[in-house]
Amino acid sequence: MSETHVKRAYKYRFYPTGAQAAELSRTFGCVRKVYNLALAARTEAWTRQQRVNYNATSAMLTAWKKTEELAYLNEVSSVPLQQCLRHLQAAFTNFFGKRAKYPRFKSRKKSRASAEYTTSGFRYRDGKLTLAKMTEPLDIVWPRPLPEGAAPSTVTVSQDAAGRWFVSFLVEDPTVQPLLATDTAIGIDVGLGHLLTLSTGEKVANPRYERRDRVRLARAQRELTRKVKGSANRVKARLRVARVHARITDRRRDHLHKLTTRLVRENQTLVIEDLTVRNMVKNRKLARAISDASWTEFRSMLEYKAAWYGREVIAVDRFFPSSRLCSHCGTLQTKMPLNVRTWTCDCGMTHDRDVNAAKNLLAAGLAVSACGAGVRPQRRTPGRQSAVKQEPQRATAGIPRL
Repeated sequence: MSETHVKRAYKYRFYPTGAQAAELSRTFGCVRKVYNLALAARTEAWTRQQRVNYNATSAMLTAWKKTEELAYLNEVSSVPLQQCLRHLQAAFTNFFGKRAKYPRFKSRKKSRASAEYTTSGFRYRDGKLTLAKMTEPLDIVWPRPLPEGAAPSTVTVSQDAAGRWFVSFLVEDPTVQPLLATDTAIGIDVGLGHLLTLSTGEKVANPRYERRDRVRLARAQRELTRKVKGSANRVKARLRVARVHARITDRRRDHLHKLTTRLVRENQTLVIEDLTVRNMVKNRKLARAISDASWTEFRSMLEYKAAWYGREVIAVDRFFPSSRLCSHCGTLQTKMPLNVRTWTCDCGMTHDRDVNAAKNLLAAGLAVSACGAGVRPQRRTPGRQSAVKQEPQRATAGIPRL
């Protein structure tokens, strides 16, 4: 029996020729058109209380190609068109499983321009990638090679708002192996003053990349508003705005990758708080700072890297009073305004608000782990209390039921 490896995507930048860029742009447009047509067909069938699956939309695609109006669909590779129908099927599966909202139509201006090729739609030999309908390989910049002997199963080509072209290879990576188990556990409290506060007392500064480039971004946006809609100068100004956003995003993602990799390598168990960021960003005063901190992306990275390397991530209930609970004696304070960063308990212990919260999260997370709860513990468990409350511990004593 062959050993299974982690599937991992390697993303590289490439520089297409004029003909390649035109072919890929046509492919992006056709993918978007087919996706929207299939979604419209499935939505119409849904109103008639009928279900249309992937096989039915694939048959529709064959019929669309034979019409005079949509004959241009034959000019591009059929592989990305079939893949977008599979993506639509996955979107409906998530919708019926109540894991996502109803699928939305793709927009030419706002949606991500991408096309996915399976093995029948590309040729990868000797480090050179040639896509279907193309005669020359893509000019890819290789800052790091693919794993030795790796055979890409899918290739995704995309273009971001700043006009940069990227290609992503999905391969089985034998280099990703579980790390040696340790007995270290850590509680992580996210914030805005400091991006992370650990139960060890360490505080990670918040780089605030969006705030650093806010003046540059505002200047570029002002220039964009002065341009006439539909003009070539407006297109250039829009690209300048997109480049500033791309610079912010790239620096933030690079910092989060380095930070999460270090935390996963050093600790066996990592405890975080199960925050609803989508609700928190509705606060108009804090939305910009919360978005700049990118707590959701931090958690996503932490979880999939922990799965790669055999670590455990525990999310404690968002209503757990980690800031108001004394980690020394377990006394629960009645209230704790956000402007209070240091407080003294009745037992005489003085706490840093964030460090105390991280310690309480660690204690509650270990209780969750002992009770067998999952990464996202449920608050409403029929017939019993939340897993956070089941195991008596010093840091969780005296907490009222949620």
